[in-house]
Amino acid sequence: MTGRLEEPLAKVLGARTAGSLEKLGLVTVGDLLRHYPRRYGAPGEMTPLAQLREGEHVTVMAQVRTATVRQMRSRGGAMLEAVVTDGRDSLQLTFFAKRAGVLRMHEDKLRPGRRGLFTGTVGEYRGRRQLTHPDYLIVGVDAADEDEAVAEASRPIPLYPAAASVPTWRIGRAVRAVLDPLTEADVPDPLPAELRERRGLPTLLEALRLVHVPETDQDHRRGRERLRFEEALVLQTALARRRADHDALAAVPRPARAGGLVAALDARLPYRLTDGQREVGETIAADLARDTPMLRLLQGDVGAGKTVVALRAMLQVVDAGGQAALLAPTEVLAAQHARSLRALLGPLADGGMLTAADDATRVTLLTGSQGSRERRAALAEAASGAAGIVVGTHALLSETVQFADLGLLVVDEQHRFGVEQRDALRARGERVPHTLVMTATPIPRTVAMTVFGDLETSVLSDRPAGRQETVTHLVPAGNAAWIDRAWARVREEVDRGGRAYVVCPRIDGDTEEEPEELPLDAVEGDAAGAGSDGPARPPLAAVLEVAELLSGHPALAGVGVGVMHGRLAAEDKDAAMARFAAGAAPVLVATTVIEVGVDVPEATAMVVLDAQHFGISQLHQLRGRVGRGDRASICLLVSHAEQGSVAHGRLSALAATTDGFLLAEKDLELRREGDVLGAAQSGGRNSLRLLRVVRDAHVIEDARQEAAALVASDPSLARWPALADAIADSLDRDREEFLSRS
Repeated sequence: MTGRLEEPLAKVLGARTAGSLEKLGLVTVGDLLRHYPRRYGAPGEMTPLAQLREGEHVTVMAQVRTATVRQMRSRGGAMLEAVVTDGRDSLQLTFFAKRAGVLRMHEDKLRPGRRGLFTGTVGEYRGRRQLTHPDYLIVGVDAADEDEAVAEASRPIPLYPAAASVPTWRIGRAVRAVLDPLTEADVPDPLPAELRERRGLPTLLEALRLVHVPETDQDHRRGRERLRFEEALVLQTALARRRADHDALAAVPRPARAGGLVAALDARLPYRLTDGQREVGETIAADLARDTPMLRLLQGDVGAGKTVVALRAMLQVVDAGGQAALLAPTEVLAAQHARSLRALLGPLADGGMLTAADDATRVTLLTGSQGSRERRAALAEAASGAAGIVVGTHALLSETVQFADLGLLVVDEQHRFGVEQRDALRARGERVPHTLVMTATPIPRTVAMTVFGDLETSVLSDRPAGRQETVTHLVPAGNAAWIDRAWARVREEVDRGGRAYVVCPRIDGDTEEEPEELPLDAVEGDAAGAGSDGPARPPLAAVLEVAELLSGHPALAGVGVGVMHGRLAAEDKDAAMARFAAGAAPVLVATTVIEVGVDVPEATAMVVLDAQHFGISQLHQLRGRVGRGDRASICLLVSHAEQGSVAHGRLSALAATTDGFLLAEKDLELRREGDVLGAAQSGGRNSLRLLRVVRDAHVIEDARQEAAALVASDPSLARWPALADAIADSLDRDREEFLSRS
């Protein structure tokens, strides 16, 4: 039997009202009750009318100054002109009708001195701002009786996320229509009664009434506090259940072996491991020795040395008789990883060859673009166990790829993979392989608790010895002298034996295609170039146009210029990277395809064109492609961003520090709250409506502890069916998988 919260709004409110609410994604009674007010207006608090912009859809609180109906001589019919004010500025309201009598109702309600909410699109007529045929609600008048009018005039006014066809007060009336008849039995509470009472929280029904029909400001704050905790508990309980499910799985222990490949690698490394690398390595080694599958997130800022830590883990598994797979998001990065691992291992990677060292293994690359002969050989090495380490892209997920004994899965840049893809590998064998997830995107602890909540987390915070800092400068795009100096600076680096990346948002300037990658953390308005109130700007820089320009630029005369972008075939990408690394084309004009993992130690300069288009984390990743050797490097951010803009603040923050974790915190301060969880909030209903992972860190921590206790007591949540239902409802499988990122 369907509960009251699952009832369609069409059944409760009628087809017409339900149809308008459906435009806001509200279909059931539960959807409508979870459509919380975005803020609350005080009856006496006026909206500053001077801030209104033409074309903007607004809801304003104002006081009626005048309202007059008159006949129109030129076009016939009647017009009502009213003027409302915030006490300083004014706004005109205009209504038209065929007969004056039709407008008398509005004139009667819009009496001078009354206050109301007025909604519509701001227009302009003869130099005056106006709303034409606005919808409105007069405080203390639009009520069922006098008592309700008095109450309405004195309590906070809920202002809902609305649309032009559904003003905020219509949403409010619809909410009251479905909320008022409900009883406690109609509204199952996800919070266990003991927990709720211990924390002094209202029931779900009480909380909904507090946020939708508050008598005081304290009411809606108390209601939102309870609903915020509920969101955190539902999320953290879902993650705690996944942790419990994972802990029940069995894995083959892969203990460290004295005198094996790990020790041989350490002996041949040209540098000493940092204290952080050793400490994290010991933690991972202990995880691998257990019979429960490891599930660990390895965070390391760009250049922190994650690859060596991952390689030592893979070699420990090989020492124990198993295989390791390294899953990379792009073919460029997969090939880069294979080259890097072979270079680090030297003769230790020559298994089966005359040059092999004792106990040597083999590193095999498997990608979708390989020829049939090369692919067959790679498949055979993986299936026979000859390859101790198999590196690949999503091609590793194909059913045709078999492993002799997969013991460890290393996933690089996990956010680029769907969880279903990753699970396809983990589910191959009878026992689940250990899993190490790596990311070079620094994640503040609050976000890690929320998004990677069921992974153990390790952080590499120190930089390997010899790594040089990268100095970052902002270059105003409109200053021709500065731009010329930027290209001269690139030439200086090339003449000293360096390499230079030039990054563009687009591939081809002749087309209207979207940029190859739009960052989640670029702020709306800034990302597009000109703001809503700024001058028109030239089109975003395109790889092919910029490469042609630089090939003929006097400062770069005689310098080879290559290109790299996502449309190139795999062999062309490899050739471009090889020419760049060798110095045949020491300037590489590229899209963000070079953002992650590309490792050319000779690269000492980077120029990012239209840098205002990118977000902090993406720019930080791009900057991490230089400064990977023992020479000082430079990063030039060429930008149209104006002083004082959000984009300029973002770029200034990047220029001020190379600390990725500081930048990640700054990033969260600057960008919209809705982007914090990225794709988890795209499409469908967003499971986090009130909870904010930065602001509400203490709430998340409390909920995490409560969730762990609940799942430890009853992993199936059979004692708390409403909590289990809430998890199933607000975190469908895809979103739950995304949030866990395991």
